[in-house]
Amino acid sequence: MNTKKLGFNSKLIHAGDYRDEFGSAVTPIYQTSTFSFKNAQHGADLFAGKEKGYIYTRIGNPTINVLENKLAELENGYRGIALASGMAAVSTVYMGLLKQGDHMISTGAVYGPSRGVMETHFSKFGVEYSYIDTSDLNELKNAIKPNTKLLYLETPANPTIQLTDIKKASQIAHEHNILVCVDNTFCSPYLQKPLDLGADVVLHSLTKFINGHADIVGGVIITKEEDIYNNLRKTMVYMGGNMDPHQAFMVIRGVKTLSLRIEKAQKSAMKIAEFLENHPKVEWIKYPGLKSFEQYELAKEQMDGFGSMISFGVKGGYDAGKVLMDNVHLATLAVSLGGVETLIQHPASMTHAGVSKENQLAANITDGLVRYSVGIEDVEDLISDLEQGLDKIN
Repeated sequence: MNTKKLGFNSKLIHAGDYRDEFGSAVTPIYQTSTFSFKNAQHGADLFAGKEKGYIYTRIGNPTINVLENKLAELENGYRGIALASGMAAVSTVYMGLLKQGDHMISTGAVYGPSRGVMETHFSKFGVEYSYIDTSDLNELKNAIKPNTKLLYLETPANPTIQLTDIKKASQIAHEHNILVCVDNTFCSPYLQKPLDLGADVVLHSLTKFINGHADIVGGVIITKEEDIYNNLRKTMVYMGGNMDPHQAFMVIRGVKTLSLRIEKAQKSAMKIAEFLENHPKVEWIKYPGLKSFEQYELAKEQMDGFGSMISFGVKGGYDAGKVLMDNVHLATLAVSLGGVETLIQHPASMTHAGVSKENQLAANITDGLVRYSVGIEDVEDLISDLEQGLDKIN
């Protein structure tokens, strides 16, 4: 069935579908490391690329391919590459698109390990980097060097919710023959499609919204063009970062409810953001759906909804935030995001602890910043939980 012209929700269910000889209603788990050949010539033809088929699960697997094709359709991309984790996806993009002497520009408030692996490991092999405020297009232009090869954006940024104009940033990058990769984890393809806005590559931590149930880790890379796909596919195969078939099965199951979960969560997030904005113990709040959000118009322009991620600061800084986090009962004190359960955490001491204090402050990751991922619980219960937690702050 050709699913490319279907609506988004229909694609969630049917895109990438695989029908086996038994007529399974759901994609089977092909839990095998290797695949047998019909004969010696068949094996030789598969390795030579003369015939399509399966050789070894690190190279390809039917269950994994269903997920890759489904997510590529959701992002309007060429093909997808599923990996064992979000960081495997990030590292594969760096490894495949950068070499010794190349320079990368990235969002300063990017996910901590995405920055850490560049500063700690790729720098040892001669890759240069600049972490800047990519929402400032003049700063972006000034950061470009003759050896800049990759613009790596995260928008909304983790954890500051800062937005970067993907369309304008991509135009600037392409004028200098720079590839653009966007980490779309905070939105998912339901709320934002970076490839349609000019990006060349999009990636996700599948652990978050796309799977949505906090029971697997995974990542995916989706490219706009075939040549970039072939490069990154070979990089993944050589580096061995492939997803496991059972992981893929779990994500295929989870993604089918993506729009239902996000619609519920972002509807609640709007009410929670309004509650926090008017609470006397909340010093500031960042949520794209609030008209007070400084990039509200950009959010309306490039996103199809405002999402369910909120960052805010309580009066009294980290000590006050610690009181709140230790006293909420419904929100779980844990890292990650995008699941059916509401999570709360402190980025400066948790997800971004590996970023130096100087770089944290430069990226506006303050000690008082609390990150709140809204789940699908009843919003009245979530607000009540926050209210009683805030009441504990002196």
